[in-house]
Amino acid sequence: MENKRALGSKYEDLAVAYLEELGFEILERNYRTRFGEIDIIAREYVEEKVFHKTIGSDYLCFIEVKYRSSNGSGTPFDAINYHKMRQISRCALHFLRENRISDNQSMRFDVIGIQGDRGIELIRNAFPFSC
Repeated sequence: MENKRALGSKYEDLAVAYLEELGFEILERNYRTRFGEIDIIAREYVEEKVFHKTIGSDYLCFIEVKYRSSNGSGTPFDAINYHKMRQISRCALHFLRENRISDNQSMRFDVIGIQGDRGIELIRNAFPFSC
């Protein structure tokens, strides 16, 4: 039986591979501060059509990975409560300051849920900044 850290690392590896398939650039894994940890920090370039023009946006993404073997204790997304959102937001703010990233940088908080044999799901912009 795998310990919790090894199991978490296994599913984070799966999440990273999934994100890379979607075109994300992985910047950091397991970014730790005194406020807590962010599982994955990545960059995603998104093109959108607006009034017959293609506009590109560069997002800095702070991503939480949650795994559940079954629905017994809820979905992976149920594990993201206000306390967790606040912790991730504070870590993100620390990352921005530490790396001197402009306040104009588009950013978002995403969650990847992995549930038993049901697969992997990414929710972009899953929650707002919460400090």
